[in-house]
Amino acid sequence: MINIGYYPGCALHGSSNDYEKSVRSSLFHLGVSLNEIDDWICCGASGAHMINKKLGTALPLRNLAIAERDGVKELLAPCPLCSMELLKAKQKIAADESLRKEMSDVVELPLNGTCDVLNLVQIFQKVGFNKIIEQATVKLDNFKPACYYGCLMVRPPRIVQFDDPEHPSSMETLLTGLGAEPVEWNYKTECCGAGLTLADGATVERLVGKILKNAKDHGANCMVAACPMCIVNLDMKQSATEKRLGETLNLPVYSLSDLVGIALGLSKKELAIDKHFVKA
Repeated sequence: MINIGYYPGCALHGSSNDYEKSVRSSLFHLGVSLNEIDDWICCGASGAHMINKKLGTALPLRNLAIAERDGVKELLAPCPLCSMELLKAKQKIAADESLRKEMSDVVELPLNGTCDVLNLVQIFQKVGFNKIIEQATVKLDNFKPACYYGCLMVRPPRIVQFDDPEHPSSMETLLTGLGAEPVEWNYKTECCGAGLTLADGATVERLVGKILKNAKDHGANCMVAACPMCIVNLDMKQSATEKRLGETLNLPVYSLSDLVGIALGLSKKELAIDKHFVKA
C-alpha cells in the first residue's frame, strides 16, 4: 500500500461525503491508504482572511503542523480550495522566517514546511496513469466528459504550480487512456460561483448555466471534476438552471474518482454515485 496523509476539510465530511466515499474507494482499489490527520481543523477558506489575516494563515498552518508532527510527508487535500490555502500558507512561512517562528507559537507546534500538499489528480499521477489504465476492467467508451477544473485547481499558478493554468489537460489524459472521449470546450477553468451558492442563487445559476450549456453544445454527455464545491454546484443547481435556460441539459456530474472507479469495476454504490442529484 502507498500511505498518504489525508486532510478532508469541512466539505468531505459534510455536504460532499459522497465525494469522500468515491475518493476512498477508488484509491483503496489502487493500493493507496489514506490516513486522516488527527484533530484537523477548518482551513479557513474562504472567510478567515477577511476577518483576520493572521487567523487566515494560522488555520491551514495548524493542519500542516499536525501532519509534520505525525511524520506525514505527503498530504492529500481533495478540495482545491483547501489545498490552495495549505499551499499558500506553506509558501508564506518559507519566504518569511520570522513569520514561521511566530506561527509556530500561534499553532503551538513546530513548523518546518516539510509536508507536500497534493490534489486528487496528483495522487492519481503518483499511482501512475499507466498503472491505472492497466488495472482497468471497464472501458469508458460511453463517456464523453467535459473535464472541469474550476477556478482554483490550477490557479493561482505561482501557488498551486499544477498543470497549465489556462488549458489544463491532466484529467483528459487519464480519461482518454481509460477509453473515454473528453470534449474540447471553452469553460474548463471558469468559476461556477460555488462561494455564492447560498448568498446569490441567481448569479450562481447563470454561471452554472453557461458552463453546462457550453459543455453540452460541444458534445459532452457528462461533466467530470475534482472539486467538491464544483461537483455539488453543477449537480445540485442543474435543475434550477434548466428552468432558467428553458431547456433540458441532463448532464450527470461525476468526480474524477467516480470515473476511475467505474473503470476499475467498482459499483455505483461503492462510489456513492447513487447519491447524485442528476441520475448517472
